[in-house]
Amino acid sequence: MKVTAVYGSPRSGSNSTYLTDYFISGLESGGAEISKFYLNKMKYRGCQGCMGCKSISERCVLKDDLSDTLESLYESDILIISSGVYFGDVTSQTKGFMDRIYSFYKNKFWLTEDKSRLQSGKKLVFILSQGNPEETLFSDIAPRYHTLLKTHGFEQSYLIRGCGLFMPGDAVKRKDLLLKIDETINEIRGLN
Repeated sequence: MKVTAVYGSPRSGSNSTYLTDYFISGLESGGAEISKFYLNKMKYRGCQGCMGCKSISERCVLKDDLSDTLESLYESDILIISSGVYFGDVTSQTKGFMDRIYSFYKNKFWLTEDKSRLQSGKKLVFILSQGNPEETLFSDIAPRYHTLLKTHGFEQSYLIRGCGLFMPGDAVKRKDLLLKIDETINEIRGLN
């Protein structure tokens, strides 16, 4: 099993990073091959709307630090996207990555059933942490992005969402989230 893990938090030691590392350690113990990408340490731009990926190339034509991250998705079985919730959405680092996923759409994708250059059957794991404890707030984030990623073959989606994780280290104390991660790993492996 090949996994691409995209860390979207700009903060060192963030709650979303802790939860992602915990998730990854569980997958690694089962033999998964993990590729980690820390967006805040990379230099890249969001989608430029140049349509080069539809006209002169089948890949994003921007050559920057995000190129290897996007390339790893071709071979991955699972994509893990982790992010804090900043101002009601994923971090700007994560949003820039998400916009570049547009490059996976085939030319004139809106006219075909098979829209993506990625193979279907991939799994998406969304790990979100937010300081606000109110679970109804920002609950639209993961479903919205899953709707977009579903067109790229990410048919199954799993959500680990921690609300009320305000201070660094809060996630360590949340046994409910760690249990949810363990259950999700077992479900992905087909053990549930």
